[in-house]
Amino acid sequence: MTQMRRRIKHTLSFEERLAEEAKRFKEAAEKELPGSHARELLLRRARQAEAASHINDWLTSPALAQPK
Repeated sequence: MTQMRRRIKHTLSFEERLAEEAKRFKEAAEKELPGSHARELLLRRARQAEAASHINDWLTSPALAQPK
């Protein structure tokens, strides 16, 4: 008896989803008090999403293609 894996069909690209997530975290951080722990955590998550976006750009760049 095996479980079926859930499959999700994304309508947005990975890059777009990361940018949207970073934007949501930044907007939520603006609502918090400056210097609060919650605000710092939200800003950290936004930076992580932006970093993931940059890493994805780097990994998908043509410069990293295998030599022919």
